[in-house]
Amino acid sequence: MSKKRRHGSKSEVIRKINRTGGYSYYVTIPKSHIEELGWRKRQKVVVTLEGDQIVIRDWNPGST
Repeated sequence: MSKKRRHGSKSEVIRKINRTGGYSYYVTIPKSHIEELGWRKRQKVVVTLEGDQIVIRDWNPGST
């Protein structure tokens, strides 16, 4: 399943980028991360590109 790799002072979970259909890609997020954030199934999130990183944040309808 997932592999853990030590990087600096934190442990990283290594995942593969997968393709779905012809135009989209996906990466699975570990269940433990979702639970730690308090997120739930079908929750809306915002995906942004910040420099060379992809950032996933909870969607807050009041902030748009």
